[in-house]
Amino acid sequence: MEIYRLGEIADKKAALRQLGVESGGITIMSGKMELLTFYLKDLRTPAANILKQDALSIGADLAVPGGVITCEKSHYDCILIGTKKHIEILSRKELAQPFGLKSVAKELKKFLAAKKYSTRIMGVINANDDSFFAGSRFMAEDAVSQIYKVIDEGASIVDIGAVSSRPGAEVVGASLELERIKPICDVIKAEKLYEKALFSIDSYTPDVIAYALEHGFGLINDITGASNDEVIALAIKYHAKLCIMHMSGTPQTMQQNPHYEDVMMEVSIFFEERIAKCEALGLSREDIILDVGIGFGKSLEHNLVLIKNLQHFKKFGCEILIGASRKSMIDKITPTPTEERLPGTLAIHLKAVENGASIARCHDVAEHRQALMVYEAML
Repeated sequence: MEIYRLGEIADKKAALRQLGVESGGITIMSGKMELLTFYLKDLRTPAANILKQDALSIGADLAVPGGVITCEKSHYDCILIGTKKHIEILSRKELAQPFGLKSVAKELKKFLAAKKYSTRIMGVINANDDSFFAGSRFMAEDAVSQIYKVIDEGASIVDIGAVSSRPGAEVVGASLELERIKPICDVIKAEKLYEKALFSIDSYTPDVIAYALEHGFGLINDITGASNDEVIALAIKYHAKLCIMHMSGTPQTMQQNPHYEDVMMEVSIFFEERIAKCEALGLSREDIILDVGIGFGKSLEHNLVLIKNLQHFKKFGCEILIGASRKSMIDKITPTPTEERLPGTLAIHLKAVENGASIARCHDVAEHRQALMVYEAML
């Protein structure tokens, strides 16, 4: 007899099925193979004591500070630890408990119900001359050639914008933005390129978005995070998807000493409010994509925290987009010019996919396709 420790198993049910486990046992055992941890912020002390006992009674646990038992403070931060099966039990059990544990149970149910999405690559094309990475700048005919190239390389989504959103970028008027994007939109419609890939318009200008949607685009990539009701209305009118990105400030101000009390909670609350707003106006949650906005009003530490805890945002049931391609956070970890940041980009994006992202927005499509194929083979 020999024994060896297994690494992470992406599809636990498939592994059990291959082993020959009976169908009933597959459902039960797969839930026991996945260890989950949750950070509970400002949990009432009586609730912490009840949850601790309930967790221990089923084989899970709640990590609590020393003063919880003696109720030294009214609220504490705690970490809940258990298998998926444990969390399923607690999400039912705590519905009957007092001191706010019903709300905890409802939140746990959201995490358990999170959807799984297949991974897709979004290729970036900038129809302007001042984006932070020169290799992404294409105008008119060159942009069309690049569209064909990124689709051939494996991009199922093509993101096209005519205004730079880099820190400190100059403000561009709607007329100039439309002037830059129109020729590309016209070719996409004339050559029916929208049949080959999903086209995304990287804009928050209603006139520009409307023109793109009329010419075959099916996704709005809104860095202002659905702040404009008119943009939401356009998504509904044209049956398009809407990517809501979190940004603190504007591209002109966002990197001037960004500050958060708790970046995870603040970004999460932002998404909750914007999703509710979109749904109230008639946009389906299935048509919403979330982007935590790496580098958009975030320090290096903020970016790292968001990437490491990206799983949290799956509770909303939306696809998650990661867009850290060649960004300055790589330079802050290991000083590197923009042209040499592909390895760092791949490291970030692969970790983000592992943590729940399903769309990788990038400048280097072929390299991402290869990296993701190898990564998925290892799972």
